[in-house]
Amino acid sequence: ARVEIDGKMMSPPEISAQVLLKLQRAAENYLGEKVTDAVITVPAYFNDAQRQATKDAGRIAGLDVLRLVNEPTAAALAYGLDKRKEGIVAVYDFGGGTFDISILRLHDGIFEVLATHGDTHLGGDDIDNLLLRIALEDVASEWGEDLSENNEAIQRLRRAVIEAKHQLSTLPSAHIELEFLGRRYRRELTRELFDRLITPIIDRTLQPCRLAMADASVTPEQIDAVVLVGGSTRIPLV
Repeated sequence: ARVEIDGKMMSPPEISAQVLLKLQRAAENYLGEKVTDAVITVPAYFNDAQRQATKDAGRIAGLDVLRLVNEPTAAALAYGLDKRKEGIVAVYDFGGGTFDISILRLHDGIFEVLATHGDTHLGGDDIDNLLLRIALEDVASEWGEDLSENNEAIQRLRRAVIEAKHQLSTLPSAHIELEFLGRRYRRELTRELFDRLITPIIDRTLQPCRLAMADASVTPEQIDAVVLVGGSTRIPLV
């Protein structure tokens, strides 16, 4: 596969290398010193070819890739769960665009991935798009004007619904507001209504969880800890 960017044909590892270079620069700016080595996290379901492509990306970026670590293992390490001697850990990773669930077994400080499932097209973006669709219908009803083809209006409204979503993680209600072409749209969104609207989206994460537990041959009662990863897990309903 090749993608043309600024007149240059680039492979997926070359594009990934640009991401790694950006991260390398960010780390160097933060640490105030040169960064040459890297440990890179990858989804647990990556196959050998995908893992090799990730190593290639690191090499193209000029990094010495010391090892690749499964993302759920990295999450468990970040939360200090390797301090336990034994146990079974579920890592529920609900981000902007993807959902992953992994079941890990910890034995003498070593993590083993027992099972992993997920949906590569499920995440916070689905919640944003749902709220955006409702807001556009509201605006069309109030203003008698369809803004669904107006890119500037959609970007402003998308920012407004994302801001409201973030506020509802800590507040009982929030407002979706848009000022555009001399007009003003404002709607209150309560936590209760928000939960009702997004329940079908959150429910879609449950089946992969059941499948992962079945593949790992564990019951919910056997899971000692759950790690919530990804911005969308800040939603109280999750």
